[in-house]
Amino acid sequence: MEFETGKYFHFYDRSNNEELLFKSEENYEYFLKKYGDYFGKLFSTLAYCLMPTHFHFLIRVKEMSPKMSDTLKVSDISTSISHTLKAPDISIIIKKNIGILLSSYTKAINKRYKRHGSLFQPHSKAKEIEDGQYLLTLISYIHQNPVRSRLVTKAEEWKYSSYQDLIGNRNGILPDREFFKQYFNNDEELKKYSKEIVSEVKKEVWV
Repeated sequence: MEFETGKYFHFYDRSNNEELLFKSEENYEYFLKKYGDYFGKLFSTLAYCLMPTHFHFLIRVKEMSPKMSDTLKVSDISTSISHTLKAPDISIIIKKNIGILLSSYTKAINKRYKRHGSLFQPHSKAKEIEDGQYLLTLISYIHQNPVRSRLVTKAEEWKYSSYQDLIGNRNGILPDREFFKQYFNNDEELKKYSKEIVSEVKKEVWV
């Protein structure tokens, strides 16, 4: 998959052998912080959900101005970026940062819990989302993962997703609340839509 500015992608991955990715609240928070460090300037995050054995992010790749690109830091790229990033450039940086994110998190978990080896399945998935209606459906699907897995009875009860922020129960800075204003007049409309649409989602889109 090649990432391009202005386009939407569903980015997700799973653990190897259904091992727990997150063993404590601290692990969830650490992963989100690392995600923000590596992708805060690259992605507009519409929705996310961290599950015990996998994660989901629905993102839009930001356009990069020369000023923004000058401050972009990527561990695997030694030279500064002084030009407007083109599609191949941004895709390379994003894919490198995905690898760095998962690798650095794995190293931290291995050290913390005295484990060895890879934690994530190879080749993280990223699917481009081109249909606007499906984009909204996917947002609801992502937030309903904990309910579907019977970890909670309501999406708003799960702490490790963007749903609480989007319906006004929490003031997290990661999700892009402005995006939803073009579709919903208030938080309650979004909440109602999420509950209604999830029953219509076809089985094959659940991953």
